[in-house]
Amino acid sequence: MTNEPSWLLMGVVVALSLALLGVVAALTLSEATAMADLRETRRSARRARGRAPRSAFGGAPETALQRVAVIVNPTKFDDVAAVRRTLTRVCRDKGWDEPVWLETTAEDPGTGQTREALEAGVDLVCPLGGDGTVRTVGAALADTGVPMGLLPGGTGNLLARNLSLPIDSVTRALEVALTGRNVRIDTCRMTLTRPTEAQVAERVLDEDDPSQAVEDSDVIGHVDPETGEVTPVTDEEVFLVMAGVGFDAEVMAGAPEDLKARMGWAAYVVSAAQHLKGPEFVADLRLDDGTQVRRRARSIIVGNVGKLTGGVTLLPAARFDDGVVDTVVIAPKGVVGWGAVAAQVLTQQRKGHKRVEHFSSGRVRMELSKPIEVQVDGDTLGTATELDLVVNPGSLIVRLPQG
Repeated sequence: MTNEPSWLLMGVVVALSLALLGVVAALTLSEATAMADLRETRRSARRARGRAPRSAFGGAPETALQRVAVIVNPTKFDDVAAVRRTLTRVCRDKGWDEPVWLETTAEDPGTGQTREALEAGVDLVCPLGGDGTVRTVGAALADTGVPMGLLPGGTGNLLARNLSLPIDSVTRALEVALTGRNVRIDTCRMTLTRPTEAQVAERVLDEDDPSQAVEDSDVIGHVDPETGEVTPVTDEEVFLVMAGVGFDAEVMAGAPEDLKARMGWAAYVVSAAQHLKGPEFVADLRLDDGTQVRRRARSIIVGNVGKLTGGVTLLPAARFDDGVVDTVVIAPKGVVGWGAVAAQVLTQQRKGHKRVEHFSSGRVRMELSKPIEVQVDGDTLGTATELDLVVNPGSLIVRLPQG
């Protein structure tokens, strides 16, 4: 026997931690349409067969009807053509022209397609995929004045959940998008400072840090050949739901593709178990009201919205249109400490526990003691040593139900 917890105990703790950090499961589960909705899609497709399109896709419409662009991740559906026929039927039934159909690729997950839709002069853009597709399209639509309608194509569908939109029927979701009202929501811009080679070397040599080896692509910086001085490079990302550093990002990055192919979402449970005892890091946080705090943490999550799957609310004060983001600093003491953290989150307490601490601000800047894994809306971004997160209030228009 060893002093390490048994796998049974580990499983219990993993369950608690996933209840707390539903973002791990919600943002990273394989993105597949619900079977009931797929059956509905196929039935609708059979009814729609034989109808001739009223205008050629990509060509000039024959009428002055409004037109929607659907930006779809085709890898998420077994029968993309059936989905397309169903959505075309819904558009016709609601008095809209045929949708402009644009498919994402591995090289372009939605940015170029959104620009193409805007150049075509569409009245509405609807991402059809997981949270990553929604994030990419929403980022490109921010500040354009063109509304976005959310079509559920993933398992998490976190933005749709937080906006109380349909998540189990692409047909109902499109009906809301075509007939709903425009509401402005906030978006968040995050600037990441990448680690230098020396910083990565220090992390790799840390025997207490079981994190996966840092990829070469994470070592970014301009080196002055004469002085040897390194100027770090920054990257910029936009997110709509949540960004995280530490545990949640490590779980997402630590599930190998072959394991996900064999086990599906369970691969993340395995990854979570492996990272529960991961190292803490020190973060210096600065808020826009002048507040400065230093905290030792296992995970820090910054959210534009607060609800996760399974009815869990990680950030109870988060609102999509309040002009601020909510930050939670999580610092469990050991593996078993995740249970106390989970209890604190599940009771939606914002104060009174040193292991779970909340802040609200229009801007959050973090300086990290070492390179830490980062994720936004479920997309892993590698490691960073500094983060600067700024809210862009009311920058994205989203279609919500009337009334």
